[in-house]
Amino acid sequence: QVQLVESGGGLVQAGGSLRLSCAAVGRTFSSYRMGWFRQAPGKERDFVAAISQSGMTTYYAISVKGRFTISRDNAKNTVYLQMNSLKPEDTAVYYCATALHITTEARRYDDWGQGTQVTVSS
Repeated sequence: QVQLVESGGGLVQAGGSLRLSCAAVGRTFSSYRMGWFRQAPGKERDFVAAISQSGMTTYYAISVKGRFTISRDNAKNTVYLQMNSLKPEDTAVYYCATALHITTEARRYDDWGQGTQVTVSS
């Protein structure tokens, strides 16, 4: 299996930016499609963004499109989520995950990180 370690979360003022990182340890990183999800207390886990093996194809939730950017560096075994123009509604625990085929469905992802807290104050 693949171990995923997220970092970069924290407290930020509305309108600010954060960059989340997800480092992978295990089989060849480039073999996996990667996704970011988020979950607020008492709510369902929601899709945020996904990226293909090469990084040439990306998908975004409508709520973050134009503000967030997913990218990957296969040489560093790392996927990133650049978050700009953050809103209080973005407050959640953010998780990265792996999939064998690009998808927005959480149930089709195989390995998950432990999550990193993002809190946006108003």
